[in-house]
Amino acid sequence: MSLNVGIIGTGWFSKVHGDILAGTEGVQVAAICGTSLEKAQEMASRYSGARSFSVLSDMLDALKLDAVYICVPPMSHGEIEGELIERGIPFFVEKPLGMNLDVPVGILDKLSKKPLINSVGYHFRYQESIQWLRELLQGRTIGMALGTWMGDMPGVAWWRRQEGSGGQFIEQTTHVVDLLRYTAGEVTEVYAAYGNRVVQDKYENVNVPDIGTVTLKLKSGAVANISNTCILPSGVGSAGLSLYTDSGILDWNSNRLEVVEQGVKTAYTNGNNAYAAETEAFIHALRSGDTSRILSDYADAVKTQRVTFAALESALSGKPVQIGE
Repeated sequence: MSLNVGIIGTGWFSKVHGDILAGTEGVQVAAICGTSLEKAQEMASRYSGARSFSVLSDMLDALKLDAVYICVPPMSHGEIEGELIERGIPFFVEKPLGMNLDVPVGILDKLSKKPLINSVGYHFRYQESIQWLRELLQGRTIGMALGTWMGDMPGVAWWRRQEGSGGQFIEQTTHVVDLLRYTAGEVTEVYAAYGNRVVQDKYENVNVPDIGTVTLKLKSGAVANISNTCILPSGVGSAGLSLYTDSGILDWNSNRLEVVEQGVKTAYTNGNNAYAAETEAFIHALRSGDTSRILSDYADAVKTQRVTFAALESALSGKPVQIGE
């Protein structure tokens, strides 16, 4: 079955997904929709036969698309998903789902009334090392977890504005929050402290915090801390998640999983392309109706968004925030 897929957005992630789709047998990148026709035309030129648009409705009216990939900044979500749901077009959407909670919850409500195949780009779930980590956790009790996302300030203007990105914890560190949920279970309460140390003085038009630490209580009784910063120099940084159990430490980063037990240290190296794996799962669902390979759907991703947005609320109020439904 041949599939025609459209892509909304012309940034780096759009090209990552577009190239994978173009290399998938029986899949055609049929259209690109950008904020300008020029941007859309430039990206469309990468893919044979792809048409370019600057208005979503024009793209959807002109072509019969089997699915759409949404790769837009956090502040741009809402109307896009709403139109695709209304037209019954399955979609893959990059994280985060928005810069707040209202928009994702509204989209989830629309999906509950008009269900369709969907997937969210929490690609780390698809890494072999994360699947090994989940297997290794069987029979172990997690006491606590420590997560980090330490890096520099991204160069795009929208990322530096709270009303554009939602801030680092919502836009970037959401990956670590999602992996905590995926490996250690649901979060019930957060307490966050954010601050401004460097970037608001170093760059113009910045109003996002540049440091933050969040304490999380889990339903299991375990506790966790996830911290982030964007003050580091370009090319300097680290990100990962360490789980501390009664059998030892499971220490993950994007390149490997290291397991430290009494007298034994074992390293597992990632052997798969997680971006390709998440697209394979989505394409399989489109062709077969079997969504079991999709590891993060919209409903599940909203749970991660609840945690990251609650952290922002806590940082603003100075008080712990319960994670509600």
